[in-house]
Amino acid sequence: MMQRGIVAEGLCRDFVYYEKEAGMKSSVKNLFHRSKKLRHAVKDISFRIPEGEIVGFLGPNGAGKTTTIKMLSGILCPTSGSAWVNGYVPWERKNAFKKQFAYVAGQKSQLWPNLPAMDSFELNKSIYEIPEGEYRKTLQELVGLFGVEDFLKVQVRRLSLGERMKMEMIAALLHRPRVILLDEPTIGLDFIAQSGIRDFLKDYNQRYGATMLLTSHYLKDVEELCRRTLVISRGSLVYDGTLERIRDLFSDRRVIRVSWSRPVPREALERFGAVREWEPLKASLECAAAETAGMIRGLCEAFPAADLEIGAVPLEENISRLYAGEKETEICHEEI
Repeated sequence: MMQRGIVAEGLCRDFVYYEKEAGMKSSVKNLFHRSKKLRHAVKDISFRIPEGEIVGFLGPNGAGKTTTIKMLSGILCPTSGSAWVNGYVPWERKNAFKKQFAYVAGQKSQLWPNLPAMDSFELNKSIYEIPEGEYRKTLQELVGLFGVEDFLKVQVRRLSLGERMKMEMIAALLHRPRVILLDEPTIGLDFIAQSGIRDFLKDYNQRYGATMLLTSHYLKDVEELCRRTLVISRGSLVYDGTLERIRDLFSDRRVIRVSWSRPVPREALERFGAVREWEPLKASLECAAAETAGMIRGLCEAFPAADLEIGAVPLEENISRLYAGEKETEICHEEI
């Protein structure tokens, strides 16, 4: 029986590039001898995503997210390792596989800019060999979900970014893919458009049980859509689990925000703990959870506190610390 979902086992991808110093002399020298370098973009990544699950894929720029997605879509072949998407090896690029998935990138367009989106939809209908009745039904459904009926006959280049992204989504989903690879689909959109894209993806997943792998620099996308998250850093997978577990990994830290009735110099605060932010009348400090009571007592005794708040380290910072490997020895692949 064909295995549904996404499986990656030991995926690696290396890139060869060349270095050249500036100047004409270096250009001539480069004709005869080039300095070759090897970059390990993705290093031994393994994970499994069951059918119907939406999984977030987080990492800083250059971590290897897009390279991984391109291997799963068949655009790139891995240097080593294996992958299956709904039972197909992506880089074999079989027609049956191409009809199973969609790749949506927020910074790439598949629509013809000088033509209305409807023309691109008709082209995709022919490419994917979608029967006329099924095409009309799916198009009507997707257009209704996005509420873009009034923009179908407008040149794509004259649409707003949010409207264009909705048209991109419709074009990618006309053939009702079972696997959707999303590479920053909400980049550059305002919060209303982002919310609309998230609502649509959630609804599509519930209706059709599509498997989705989502990369985004907007944590809100992942928090609302994904129960499980993969974190990649420097080409290696450093975390596989829930966002709540990431909070737990750093639960031993606290942030104390204090405001004062008179100015307090930054130097006077540094003896209490790490100063995160400072202004003359307010500041935030970080300390170990076990030291919180002592720090608060010391601050209140030393300075005229007007207000005080205790909180956890923001989730975004915890994820950044995962990127940096601060909790590497404690991280395991969590079963969901």
